[in-house]
Amino acid sequence: MNADQLSLYITAEHNCGYYDDRNSANLVPDPQVSMNNGLYSLLVSHGFRRSGDFVYRPHCKTCSACMPCRIDIAQFRANRNQRRCLKNNADLTMHIKDARFSDEYLALYQRYLNRRHSDSSMANPQADDFTKFLLNDWGKTLFIESRLEGKLACIAVVDYLNNGLSAVYSFFDPDLGHRSLGTFAILQQVWLARLYRLPHVYLGYWIQQHPKMDYKKHFQPLEYLQHDHWQTFNNAS
Repeated sequence: MNADQLSLYITAEHNCGYYDDRNSANLVPDPQVSMNNGLYSLLVSHGFRRSGDFVYRPHCKTCSACMPCRIDIAQFRANRNQRRCLKNNADLTMHIKDARFSDEYLALYQRYLNRRHSDSSMANPQADDFTKFLLNDWGKTLFIESRLEGKLACIAVVDYLNNGLSAVYSFFDPDLGHRSLGTFAILQQVWLARLYRLPHVYLGYWIQQHPKMDYKKHFQPLEYLQHDHWQTFNNAS
């Protein structure tokens, strides 16, 4: 099946997760079609992403701020701050794991969300919240696990696609905030894409000047999807 043969539907409007004064809606694939990693890989290349098993793309009546974006792996070169981040975290050990639930992972996830996002609906997560958000039943999801002297420090959750990697989420020890582990998690995914000889790391949605989303512009050259064409965004500051 290709994207032109797949029926898509628009959800009812709901409160926007990024702007309090806006409503949003999503474009979703036909729920009667069984999702698999090949179909999801195709959908990601057309601007979709997932939350658990739910695959979606923003499709709002009055707003187009969410721009699907990806890193061009062949052209990417770490900037000065990113190179410093790699140097500062050279003492971490890294392990690639199949995605799964564990009490250790949940404890780090809870500490991260309750410290960094205590005012959001994601605060105080339980085991079911972890599983429903990060895992899925049909794809190939990996955890890039980083440890400091044996203690879990950071998890980058990434989907392995036919045409790249898709960054799902990352969470880390909030006591290690000085290490810029959010940046480190993306750089790990760039490294993994190079190892697997994959052309892109998909970063979800970039929202210009949004305090929680604008950081993605620093991973240059960043490509964004507009009118179903991927274009290079070169004028980021």
